[in-house]
Amino acid sequence: MTRGPSDAGHQGAAALHGGMDATTAPHRIPPEMPQYGEANHVFEMMQNMLEQLLIHQPKDPIPFMINHLQRDNDYVPKIVILGPPASGKTTIAMWLCKHLNSNLLSVGNLIAKEFSSLAADARRHYQKFKTVPSMLLIRLVQERLSEEDCVRRGWILDGIPETREQALMIQTVGIVPRHVIVLSAPDTVLIERNLGKRLDPQTGEVYHTTFDWPPESEIQNRLMVPAGISEGETALKLLEYHRNITRILPSYPKILKVIPADQPCVDVFSQALTYVQSIHRSNAPFTPRVLLCGPVGSGKSLQAALLAQKYGLVNVCCGQLLKEAVADKSKYCEMILPFFEKETAVPDSIIMKVLSQRLDQQDCVERGWVLHGFPRDLDQAHVLDSWGYKPNRVFFLNVPFDSIAERLTLRRTDPVTGERYHLMYKPPPTMEIQARLLQNPKDAEERIKLRMDLFYRSAADLEQFYRQAITLNGDQDPYTVFEYIESGIINPLPKKVP
Repeated sequence: MTRGPSDAGHQGAAALHGGMDATTAPHRIPPEMPQYGEANHVFEMMQNMLEQLLIHQPKDPIPFMINHLQRDNDYVPKIVILGPPASGKTTIAMWLCKHLNSNLLSVGNLIAKEFSSLAADARRHYQKFKTVPSMLLIRLVQERLSEEDCVRRGWILDGIPETREQALMIQTVGIVPRHVIVLSAPDTVLIERNLGKRLDPQTGEVYHTTFDWPPESEIQNRLMVPAGISEGETALKLLEYHRNITRILPSYPKILKVIPADQPCVDVFSQALTYVQSIHRSNAPFTPRVLLCGPVGSGKSLQAALLAQKYGLVNVCCGQLLKEAVADKSKYCEMILPFFEKETAVPDSIIMKVLSQRLDQQDCVERGWVLHGFPRDLDQAHVLDSWGYKPNRVFFLNVPFDSIAERLTLRRTDPVTGERYHLMYKPPPTMEIQARLLQNPKDAEERIKLRMDLFYRSAADLEQFYRQAITLNGDQDPYTVFEYIESGIINPLPKKVP
């Protein structure tokens, strides 16, 4: 019985809702559906569009959605940078703005805006009271963000919101930042840093007598001491900032990053840039299909076991599958056995039959899988792809030969008990046991080097084939490696650059 378009449509809709109606007969969603959804960022697109609909509540949703999709601005910067006086937030905001080709919004440039009655009101109020009322400031922000350059290239808010009241107003009018950065440093450092500030009255650039003095004498000569930077004035501003920031932070629990500002400015910028270029985890349904590549002894088996244990993935070791097919006297046993007896490679066509039988089982389809031991070269990767098995996360574990030799050449087995030992990490308890230990011929140094050379000969082609693969240093604590792999799985794939 063939499945009609309406059936596929029903399944696709159900896939978007993350499951099937339990009252109907069980369906099997073709793996192409979620693959297409993730590859084209369909789930994130739908989530963003739904957010915008609920925020703006247009009278006619259809033209609004068409306009939203045509803008294609779901991934433009939407950043808030907060921090105490002298933490360097304006500098970081300006650098990010230049790097991301975005728009910088601060209280200063908002109230200086020409041809805006709101900005004129704000200027008059600021000249009289040295502050701008929260409602007026947020309306100014809203007005600026509706302009075409902010819609197309995104925005960075420097020091806004200043209070919890403003944070709540921003949320109420539908301004939703994607990343919030808070700079942090000890008050003593900030007071000392503030005293060295100098302002260029022509450009508005802020310099510092110690950290950032301009080389041009022309600029040096026109620099001025800004108002309000004395020790007493700074201490008062810090007191007010601390009172406000503790009430602002709970508004952004999942998109907040605190960066220590008491370090070189370039390091602060580097951390800030890395953070704002990350994509937050989405609520989209996601079935991991993980491929671990790496030379013999790189730790693929351990990482696969850790992933299977934590996320309920099916651990699929290609070599183990072939051994089990022979041991269980399965229908493929007679095909595999001659190659095992001659100790030669099993042909790819036979491997794929055994592998597909496992990957097609319901637990792999529903829970996802972590595959290792195949593919080992570009031809095998093409075969795996042609059979329709497309991993959505690929990791290469790089480990130098010396470390792998240490891991493998020192492995030993007790022929009496079958217990496994490692002469460095798990030595035998007695000399008697040590005397009878045997080394597997496969763990001899020359055999390991041969297998490593074979892997690295194909590694570049494999990395080119799996373009979104993540390369990791596998020569570190296995739980550190696992954390890197884990973050690569739970975060969305980077958006393709056209």
